[in-house]
Amino acid sequence: MFGRGRTELDVLVLRDAEVVAEGLREALADAPPEQRPGLERAVALVERAAAAPDADLRARWVRERLAAAGYEGPADSVHAVKALREAAPGLSLLSAVLLSREAAAHGPDPVASKG
Repeated sequence: MFGRGRTELDVLVLRDAEVVAEGLREALADAPPEQRPGLERAVALVERAAAAPDADLRARWVRERLAAAGYEGPADSVHAVKALREAAPGLSLLSAVLLSREAAAHGPDPVASKG
């Protein structure tokens, strides 16, 4: 039906960082002293990734698709929406527009900028 005003996205965010973090915690429990600092750092990084909001993950996904397509302009431009839809052919126009706006609102990728 037309005009229902549906604005939610049909995008599923999958997370397995908590499973990875649990595996690292188990490894840390049995680790010899020389391996502990590296495993502790890995646990902290994975826990930070697990705590990221879904919107951040969607924004990162958009930026990754745009970068893979060779697009370097603003994430919420018409050209970005076109590049995003070409990179993800099943994405509707509405979803591409909403995702590109969300990515632009989130600014640069915080994980990528921390290296």
